[in-house]
Amino acid sequence: MRPPEETLFSIIIPVYNRPEEISDLLSSLEKQTDSGFETIIVEDGSTVDCRRQCGNFKGNSRLKYFHKENEGRSIARNYGMDRADGDYFIFVDSDCILPPSYIHDLRKALEKEPSDCFGGPDAAHDSFSDTQKAINYSMTSFLTTGGIRGGKVRMEKFTPRTFNMGFSREVYEKVGGFREMFSEDIDMSTRIRLAGFSIILFPDVAVFHKRRVDFKKFWRQVHVFGMSRITLQLLYPGSMKAVHWLPALFVIGAVAMIIGAFFWKWMLIPLLVYILAIWIWGMISTKSIKIGTLGVGAAIVQLTGYGTGFIQAYVWKIILGHGRDINDEIARRKGK
Repeated sequence: MRPPEETLFSIIIPVYNRPEEISDLLSSLEKQTDSGFETIIVEDGSTVDCRRQCGNFKGNSRLKYFHKENEGRSIARNYGMDRADGDYFIFVDSDCILPPSYIHDLRKALEKEPSDCFGGPDAAHDSFSDTQKAINYSMTSFLTTGGIRGGKVRMEKFTPRTFNMGFSREVYEKVGGFREMFSEDIDMSTRIRLAGFSIILFPDVAVFHKRRVDFKKFWRQVHVFGMSRITLQLLYPGSMKAVHWLPALFVIGAVAMIIGAFFWKWMLIPLLVYILAIWIWGMISTKSIKIGTLGVGAAIVQLTGYGTGFIQAYVWKIILGHGRDINDEIARRKGK
């Protein structure tokens, strides 16, 4: 492997029908202060491709563009790794924007704390809509996620996610690629940890991550996240921690308090205090009354979406036993 100052990073980005997002991402890559990377775009069977946007790329690094049949984002990432030249594979989503110093900061972080696998937090860019900023607040606040997405205070071990994740070529050669499943990044991080590789959070190596543009799409996204947590528990017994139960407990507790309020109005006080805390902290952290207020709605959508997905999958796959063949299900998705 090259010395740290010569390390080549391969940024691998799967994309499906999102040319405008890729345009913004490539624009941010053109502005990187460190040119020691290559960019690999894997078009996963898009009907509206980003070939033109890639052709306009004027960065100082190499760009490789591939178009393949639609098989899913995990298979697309593996396809990219098979064609990468880097010592480290970096994964960001197509809806991300990288700060100009991203590669520089990552290189310095690895020189200071070498690691096999790493990740960083995500944040909201000034150009994002108020709804996207509110969803970002909800997805990163300790009050709603326990800090598990890279917060400075966390209730669970840090698990890199593919909006801002990387690992060495050695990891790929030993552990293999991503499996085609929901929460495939958590699955990959778990396999890396079980293989004995180190995993570290670089809190200052962040990306700007665009969120869903409305609460309906956001609810569908987090509902799937809640369901996939049960899949992960079946794959890795004992991996589910107390923090993962919190949204489900919120749903159950909120329903119980609302029903109980018909008989005793003070039953709603704990729920109202919690919502008030989310609102106040949202206004403080975002420095905006509007975004803090929208953050309350985003938090309720997040907690109820994730919580109901968790409960639904728990009943179906664990209580009713329909999750016994989970490995066979994943193998059928071509992720093996």
